[in-house]
Amino acid sequence: MTQPRPVVGTPDEYDLDDPNRVPWVLGTHLHPEVGPLGRASAGSRVCMIEARGFARRKPYHHHKLTLVFAAMRHARDELREAGYEVEYVRAETFRGGLATYFDRHHEDTLVAMRSPSHRGGDRFRDLVDAVGGDLELVTNELFCSTPEAFDEWADSEGDQFRHEEFYRWMRRESGVLMADGEPVGGEWNFDEANREVPPDDWEPPPVYEPERDDLTREVAAWVADEFDTWGSTEGFAWPVTRADALAALDHFVAERLPDFGPYQDAMRADDPAMAHALLSPAVNLGLVHPWEAVTAVEDAYESRADVPLNSAEGAVRQFLGWREFVRHVYERTMPGLADASRLGADRPLPDLFWSGDTDMACVAGTVGDVYERGYAHHIQRLMILANLATLWGVDPAELNEWFHATFVDAYHWVTTPNVVEMGSYGSGVFATKPYVASANYVDRMSDYCEGCAYDPDRTTGKGACPLNALYWDFLARNEDELRSNRRMSLVYGHVDDKRADGELDEVYQRVSELRTMEAEGDL
Repeated sequence: MTQPRPVVGTPDEYDLDDPNRVPWVLGTHLHPEVGPLGRASAGSRVCMIEARGFARRKPYHHHKLTLVFAAMRHARDELREAGYEVEYVRAETFRGGLATYFDRHHEDTLVAMRSPSHRGGDRFRDLVDAVGGDLELVTNELFCSTPEAFDEWADSEGDQFRHEEFYRWMRRESGVLMADGEPVGGEWNFDEANREVPPDDWEPPPVYEPERDDLTREVAAWVADEFDTWGSTEGFAWPVTRADALAALDHFVAERLPDFGPYQDAMRADDPAMAHALLSPAVNLGLVHPWEAVTAVEDAYESRADVPLNSAEGAVRQFLGWREFVRHVYERTMPGLADASRLGADRPLPDLFWSGDTDMACVAGTVGDVYERGYAHHIQRLMILANLATLWGVDPAELNEWFHATFVDAYHWVTTPNVVEMGSYGSGVFATKPYVASANYVDRMSDYCEGCAYDPDRTTGKGACPLNALYWDFLARNEDELRSNRRMSLVYGHVDDKRADGELDEVYQRVSELRTMEAEGDL
């Protein structure tokens, strides 16, 4: 571990010299060198509670539950091998698990890092109090900045949550990709260079897939028998140990990082991974610290000629910028953010999000990717899945529930700002416009439209791509809210043109047809 402490901010000061002050290691706090576990010495007692009840609340992806439970059980075994006394309690609920633990060790005080999910810490404190135990909550050190540091920045910005400004502040404060107080290369980001489409003969770099051991196979079979899951029960290939997660990081930096930058926004029907890092599941479990990823990327850029600056900066932006930003904005804006729907969207999620049964190649392909591995990359999430849902008028909270259940790297603190705000423009707390697009964007950035049953160049009539009519309908029905947005002024000029020549009436008719088709399972 290069840096076990947050880059920006000061964590709580505490120690675990008292043997009755015991680390409580949650399933998303699995880094052995961070937080209470990192302060405990070999031979110390460690509490782990495998609560199963949460897994019955949603139709979670089979791979997501396999990932969480397998990672916990591997961490348990590795800690025991390292000499820790791990009290691993399996129970239906956390309350039941805590009651069992404190029945055995009533004199202990559990010390746990705060959960990034809303009221997670308060909920655990209430559960511990209810069973007569003691709990101390401390800084969650599995991020690159503390909430207090973010609050200081946000207060200085007048609560204007703008990712670009936060990201630059994080770069300045941490010194990552900086030289003499200025960004390396003279630019803060290289987005314009990172929107290329790979040539037809581009070969994607290989994907790292760790071998599944007996324990992981055992967990996968148990999950399939125990829970009502969604998604494939085959092909699980995510890191579930610290060693495999670090190997995945090394593989990304060695094999995939050079091509990550230019092609990070591109989509291919037969390649959901492209050159993406595929590290978010491991990072969100705590198997890899984001600072480890940032350091590895920065070191690769500085030491290797084959790593371009736009690739290094693009990867750093994900770990040091966006992930930190959404975590803190979530904390500052909950609980209101979870139920926000500033555009009044209230339609139910179409069944095709679960079934993938649609002739829209981009949607069917992306839902298929999620079904197979619990994963699709960020542009598929934003510009295919969230785009369709937002154009359709889906309730952002329902879309958020779907993402939360189906993606292996999804947790409420992750999905809520990404789906409700960025994907659905639910609140306007940081998104400056809706991220919606017609078929033109999908056709330009992917190969989905080749051979699709729908024509991306047509808006109305049989065979016209649904995204086109839905796009213009979305703009028209949300005109009162969006026309005054200066970033939307150009597109509303086109709305005026379509209204003047009567095209909007044809759009409305097409959307009505599409809604009927969806209801009948024919979209």
